[in-house]
Amino acid sequence: QVQLVESGGGLVQTGGSLRLSCAVSGRTFSRYSMGWFRQAPGKEREFVTAISWSTGNTYYADSVKGRFTISRNNVKNTVYLQMNSLKPEDTAVYSCAASKKGSYDYTGDYEYDYWGQGTQVTVSS
Repeated sequence: QVQLVESGGGLVQTGGSLRLSCAVSGRTFSRYSMGWFRQAPGKEREFVTAISWSTGNTYYADSVKGRFTISRNNVKNTVYLQMNSLKPEDTAVYSCAASKKGSYDYTGDYEYDYWGQGTQVTVSS
């Protein structure tokens, strides 16, 4: 079974930066598209960003575009989420997810096959 292990969450002040990591087990990491989702208290889970294994293209929600960057290191089997200029509204549980598809609806959580446990990100004023 594919395992996704997240790290890097924590407490940061408004305007600060944080980098999340998601380590993926197995030898086929490069053939998984990867995404990040978040869920704030009292809200539904929403798409944050994704990166395709087939094209390397990246996609971002409008709310984080220009502030967040997704990247991957296939040697380390790890995907990263660099978060800059953080705002209180970014506070949420962030989860990474893996999809077997190379071309898919990257904004849909139903398109992903494996999920990490989630890591809490809290942005204080």
